[in-house]
Amino acid sequence: MNQWLKAALPAAILLSTNLAHAEGDFKRWAVSAGWLHVMPQGNANSTNISTAVEEGGNYGVSKLRTSDVVNHSTNLDDYRKGLAGIAVNSIENAYKKDPNSYVSNTYAKDLHADTYGISNWTNNAGLEADDVDTLGFTLSYFANENVSLELIGGVPPKVDIQGKGQIVASVRAESNSSALLPSFVNGLTLEKDILVTDLAGHGKIAEVTAWTPAFTAKYHFGKPGVNKFRPFVGAGVVYGHFNKLKLNGGVEQDLINAGHMIQNVLDNKSGIALENSGSSSANPVVKVKTDDAFAPVVTAGFSYDLTDRWFTTASLTYMPNFYNTATITVTDSNTGNQLIKASTKVDLDPLITYVGVGYRF
Repeated sequence: MNQWLKAALPAAILLSTNLAHAEGDFKRWAVSAGWLHVMPQGNANSTNISTAVEEGGNYGVSKLRTSDVVNHSTNLDDYRKGLAGIAVNSIENAYKKDPNSYVSNTYAKDLHADTYGISNWTNNAGLEADDVDTLGFTLSYFANENVSLELIGGVPPKVDIQGKGQIVASVRAESNSSALLPSFVNGLTLEKDILVTDLAGHGKIAEVTAWTPAFTAKYHFGKPGVNKFRPFVGAGVVYGHFNKLKLNGGVEQDLINAGHMIQNVLDNKSGIALENSGSSSANPVVKVKTDDAFAPVVTAGFSYDLTDRWFTTASLTYMPNFYNTATITVTDSNTGNQLIKASTKVDLDPLITYVGVGYRF
């Protein structure tokens, strides 16, 4: 915001010293203040997630629940004969006795699997901004009776961000071990969808402060001092800066748990990763940032003179193609290693109404 003002205000002052003088007693500067209502029109976009897990990488399994083998194997029936059948029968019998049991260390200790699906994937889930109200301000310089240059701003509002959809990791693990006993089931495949976070289920998932100054040029119809009612149209550019982003505690914990899941795979405990247990050797921390944005502005409205100096004004403004990108990282604070990176485009495209009272100098 400060950088924008430093650039825009000197430009307006420079223009005021070089452009032609208005005719008669027309006032060249005007300010107004009023109610600014922002209605984002954008919809949630997909989210892309990448992790530190190597696609197709061979990772140790360590502990593995019998329920994951029984309920999530896609080709278990192919391993019911010979030595592999002994292992399958043992796992199924243990599951029947206790659904929360683990596969015997006889088979799981040296078990390895090629892991797919959690290195990089995209979910149809994202973020949407809520409507917001704030106090708006305008500073206008009239180059002549019909053309004005205007700086538009307001008290930076806190914008609520809603989540849409779910982030789900679809894991595929294919047994691929060199040790003798687990090698009998090489090729056994498990497929499991692991819910990372339900964005929609958390309601408001974040809050951010939005700085969105805009600079426009407007054409005012009619003649000052003659027409009290003067419609106008205009166009310009808006700059968006978003800071003080606060993430919902539930979503943050879900992301921390996901960081533990990834670390367990890296620690050759991919069987534990399937449980998404929320514990590992890592200490995951979550950081969120948004980038700045520029977009075009189109506006239309009117002013109505109460006196030669005081006036009222109202406008409808649209900022098409106004978006930014939110990036979330989960890092192990013990090592500094990045475990997860997720990014999503946040379409704002706001429609803005403004009603204010102004004064001419």
